[in-house]
Amino acid sequence: MRKALPILLLLVPFRVLSQPTNTSCATAQLLCAQQPALGNNTGATGALPAFCPPADNLLWYTFTTNSQGGTVNVRVNQIDCPVVAGMDDELSVVVLSGDGNCTPAAFAAVSPCELDNQAFTTTTLALAANTQYWVVVSGAVNNGATIAAQCGFRITLSGAGIDVVNVDFDAGPDVEIPEGGSVQLGATGGTTYNWSPTVGLSGNSIPDPIANPSSSTAYAVSTVINGCTYSDTVVVDIIRLIDPPNTFTPNGDGINDTWEVPGIADYPGSEVLIFDRWGQKVFKSNGYREPWDGTHNGKDLSEGSYYYYIQLNQLEGKSAPYTGFISIIR
Repeated sequence: MRKALPILLLLVPFRVLSQPTNTSCATAQLLCAQQPALGNNTGATGALPAFCPPADNLLWYTFTTNSQGGTVNVRVNQIDCPVVAGMDDELSVVVLSGDGNCTPAAFAAVSPCELDNQAFTTTTLALAANTQYWVVVSGAVNNGATIAAQCGFRITLSGAGIDVVNVDFDAGPDVEIPEGGSVQLGATGGTTYNWSPTVGLSGNSIPDPIANPSSSTAYAVSTVINGCTYSDTVVVDIIRLIDPPNTFTPNGDGINDTWEVPGIADYPGSEVLIFDRWGQKVFKSNGYREPWDGTHNGKDLSEGSYYYYIQLNQLEGKSAPYTGFISIIR
């Protein structure tokens, strides 16, 4: 008779969420403008019935308004509540002012109490500038439920009273510079500055580095304001002042017989040099009033590639030269 094998039981521990750290005013979690934060009030304790009844299982958040002040929108979405008998599935939100001592009597509501089991928003009154406020997210006990909702969610702050980028902190306007040129950037409002990428910059930890990129580049600069990290971007767009074509056909048919360079007439002090494959200079012009016709000393040059060097010599100084190859096709 075959001997029965013992039955092994694999015990898998039940996963329990630990108590959130921001269950009191003293441990309120910092919220930053336009930077969503995930939360879950499972295991939270405490109630604040005077401002948002009926509610329990509170989570506390805090934020500081910008230098202008104004209304703040508190958006709660991605609400995810487990199905538990007797438990509500709604969350409530209210924004409070206070003096920082965290006693219930020190707080006053500066927004309506809003609650729902779907995405919703509450909007504050016009808030004072550079002032700390608190946001309380609660589990509702409503519609015959006996257990306050314990749910996951996402919370986001926005609005005139809290937005920082382009209000208190700004990377500056986008700029255009000629190929080979440079420009001084000018970020404002930061406490410190950190630019990236660093390619083409004279420094990455100052508000006003010189930018000399070889191609159009978006530079991001970040700073920390009221404990929050913010970033803004400025685009340095490289433009070609002239656009030398790479071929022309000096065959006497009256079409494309000379090397016309669009835009060069705007730079009467320009210098144009052309060299053959052996490095011999075959053309030189100051001002380029008479376009090159593919000859040297009155004789037609052979088909092939030639190297050009154009220096614009602008009034504000010399730019980087334009260089490249031009092909003669007859």
